[in-house]
Amino acid sequence: MTIIRDTIVLGDSIKELKKIPSETFDCIFADPPYNLQLQNSLERPDHSKVKAVNDEWDKFDNLKKYDEFSNSWINECKRILKPNGTIWIIGTYHNIFRLGKIIQDKNFWILNDIIWNKKNPMPNFKGTRFTNAHETLIWAAKSKKSKYTFNYKSLKCFNDDKQMRSDWELALCTGNERIKNNEGDKIHSTQKPESLLYRVILSSTKKDDFILDPFFGTGTTGAVAKKLGRNYYGIESNKQYFQTAETRIKKIKKIDDNFLKTIENKRNEKRIPFGYLIESGVIEPGLKLVDAKNKIQAHVMADGSILYKDITGSIHSVGAKAQGTESCNGWSFWHIKMENKLYPLDHLREKIRKNN
Repeated sequence: MTIIRDTIVLGDSIKELKKIPSETFDCIFADPPYNLQLQNSLERPDHSKVKAVNDEWDKFDNLKKYDEFSNSWINECKRILKPNGTIWIIGTYHNIFRLGKIIQDKNFWILNDIIWNKKNPMPNFKGTRFTNAHETLIWAAKSKKSKYTFNYKSLKCFNDDKQMRSDWELALCTGNERIKNNEGDKIHSTQKPESLLYRVILSSTKKDDFILDPFFGTGTTGAVAKKLGRNYYGIESNKQYFQTAETRIKKIKKIDDNFLKTIENKRNEKRIPFGYLIESGVIEPGLKLVDAKNKIQAHVMADGSILYKDITGSIHSVGAKAQGTESCNGWSFWHIKMENKLYPLDHLREKIRKNN
């Protein structure tokens, strides 16, 4: 079967997944039925009805049936995910622990569990439990050996130069983003906010990657994928959701390619030790190294160490001691003079990477 990018298929998720060739997708985002197991209707203190998740697609006869369903679609997702791909699965306390066990049993390698802390959760109207204010996302690689994508530097920049944490505080899908019918009712009871998918896709995919959503709903994954220059493939069994998603995504404008680049992670680049610069003749023993202000000086030794006063060691350890700090990136701290200008050692390393 030929898989056409940027397509939504109307049909049963498991049946359609079985048609897809192995190792097709770079990333999968799955928002499966929660199996909420609601016994009675929910009421507010004023006895008005709460429109909860009571759709037929969320109902299963028992936990065994739900586990069988989950095993089937997760098994297919494992097959059609590329070796270096990752999967995201979102759920609540009703189902996320069962799903977590299944993906571990299938030898996915769990990378993180993300807590989506809802800024505006639905209250617990009866006052019998804590307000359920979060959902959990499991992020997992296809295997322990997967060289998966994680745009660490972009996410850090996105978060004001702080490491992105595993607790995300984001609002529910409300306002103009919430898709409603002509009567003003929500078309989909669990429509996810675009802000959530923005973080998922930005963090774990690259431009032009191919993303699958096997429970496409009203198309949040496709909308954000298109916006960020990724390709999507959605499967949806509900015709109304399917039509709504198609209409929604047609209106989405892709961000200009010039503004879609993510910051390259150093861990993905070829490792070049400082000693290589010496043995290859790029720099010579005795060369003077200085800091950016030309106040701290050291000299290169034949064995790849550097000498500062009476301290000898690596460019990193000596740089730290010279500054009185616990750590130092010697590649950016130490500079050499070329053509009457100071350049960090990293400048030489980057030139070698490009030539190799």
